[in-house]
Amino acid sequence: MTLLEALALLTIGTLAGFINVLAAGGSMLTLPLLMFLGLPPQAANGTNRVSVALQSVSAVASFLRAGASHLGLSLRLSVPAVIGSLAGAWLALQTDDALFEAILIAVMAGSAVLMLLPQPRVETRPLTAERLTPAVYLAMFAIGLYGGFIQIGVGILFIVVLYRMLKIDLAQVNVFKVLIVLVYTLPALAIFLINDQVRWGYGLMLAAGSMLGAWLAVKVNMSPRGALVVKWLTLAVIAAIILRLLLG
Repeated sequence: MTLLEALALLTIGTLAGFINVLAAGGSMLTLPLLMFLGLPPQAANGTNRVSVALQSVSAVASFLRAGASHLGLSLRLSVPAVIGSLAGAWLALQTDDALFEAILIAVMAGSAVLMLLPQPRVETRPLTAERLTPAVYLAMFAIGLYGGFIQIGVGILFIVVLYRMLKIDLAQVNVFKVLIVLVYTLPALAIFLINDQVRWGYGLMLAAGSMLGAWLAVKVNMSPRGALVVKWLTLAVIAAIILRLLLG
């Protein structure tokens, strides 16, 4: 790894970590970056999980120190997500590079569109175990399957399922999201590791940036205008990445 590559990983990792705390979509920056630096798509996909896992550890620790609740329910929701994640990681390893790049472009474009859509107001209420219906567990399996395969935009899917289906407030959604992502990412990372698709040097440098970005986002009190600037900056970077992928 060259000094320039290390700086790119640290910089984009910091931006991605910052974005993930404010909203979602950090992997839309980190996964293509790893591919641009010369990693094959499968190795980039596996290496990106190092950053996702370590950033999730940091976020979960922060929420636990802040007295996060409903951890038992989070772990129950994690079970179908883990099963889906293992299947998704296996499917990713069976996908050839050209098809994976095509899926990556489609997913990034779709996620960018979802980021532009306004969030409907939902009347929230306290969560109880009785509201964890089979449909919710099936949705968590689907998120795990998708996350195990590519990870990009998972935060948006959690908002759809947890906020709209369970009608819990967005602060609690974020707690559930980071814990479930941590739980299902570890076995997915293991699948990629067993198949020699993890480059630790790149992954740890990216993770250092992501954890720094997450820490900065917690410390910075963003105004609505500032958050909007970050959102449009992210979309601009995503558009540039999609164009670069299309042009080869």
